[in-house]
Amino acid sequence: MAGMREIRGQIRAIQNTAKITKAMELVAASKMRKAQERVLAARPYAEAIRRVIGNIMQAHPEYRHPYLVERTEVKRRGLVLVATDRGLCGALNVNAFRTALRFIREGNEQGIETVGYAIGRRGAMFLRKVVKEVAAVKEPVPDAVEVQELAGIVRSAAQAFLNGELDEVWLLYSEFVNTMTQRPQLVRLLPCPEVAEPTHPGYWDYLYEPEAAEVLDGLLNRYLEALVYHGVIENKASEYSARMVAMKNATDNANKLVRELRISYNKARQAAITKELSEIVAGAEAAK
Repeated sequence: MAGMREIRGQIRAIQNTAKITKAMELVAASKMRKAQERVLAARPYAEAIRRVIGNIMQAHPEYRHPYLVERTEVKRRGLVLVATDRGLCGALNVNAFRTALRFIREGNEQGIETVGYAIGRRGAMFLRKVVKEVAAVKEPVPDAVEVQELAGIVRSAAQAFLNGELDEVWLLYSEFVNTMTQRPQLVRLLPCPEVAEPTHPGYWDYLYEPEAAEVLDGLLNRYLEALVYHGVIENKASEYSARMVAMKNATDNANKLVRELRISYNKARQAAITKELSEIVAGAEAAK
C-alpha cells in the first residue's frame, strides 16, 4: 500500500506541473502573436530608412560618414548580444550563446579583443563569463520595448566606435522564422557599408533641408537604432515561440508520464487485491 500512496502522490504532483506548463504555453502563444505583429509592423520602417540612406549617399557620393569608413586593422570589436530575461525557452539562448562563443574565440585566435554589450539578463550573465569587459547592459527588456529604451546601449557602442575604442560593432540576435524555427543572426552594425548602395538607383532627386550630409548624420543614428530594435523584437517573437513549444512538449511529457504511472498504480492495486483474496481463501481453507 505504501507503493500505491507514493504513486498517487507522484501523479498529483505531475498533474499540477502539467497545469502550470499548459498555462505557460497559452500565455506564450498569446504573447507570440503580439510579438509577431510588432515584427511585421517594424519591417517597413527598416526598409524605408535603408532606402532613403542609400538615395542620400548616391546624391552625395563624395561625403563619407565615419560610420561607413572601414578600419585598416581590427584590434577590438563590440558584440551587442540580444538574449532573453528568463529561461524555459528551449535551446533559444543556447544556440545564440554558441554562435557568440564561436565569434569570440575566432576573434581571440586573430588577436582581436571582444567587448560585450548585453540586451537581456541571460545575455549579460553569459557575457560576464566569456569576455573581459561588458561595457553596457540593458535589462530587463519589456515585451512592448520602444526604440528610446535601446538608444542608450546603441549610442554607447557607436560612440566607442567613433572614438576609436572599437574597430567594429556586431549584433547577434535570434531571428523568428516560424513557430518551430528560430536561428541566430550575426550582422555587422559598424562600419555599415551595406547601406551605401541605393535600393532604387536613379530615384534620389530630393530637396534636403538642411544639407544632405547633416540629414545623413541623423539618419545613420536612427538606422543603427532601427537595426537593434528590429533584432530585439525578432528575439522577443523567437522567445515566446520557443517557450510555447517547450511548454507544450513539457505538458505532453507530463501527461504521458501520468498515463504510465496510472498503469503502474492499477497494477499495484490489482496485486494488492489479489494478495488479499489469496489470504482470505487460504484462511478459509485452513478453517476447514
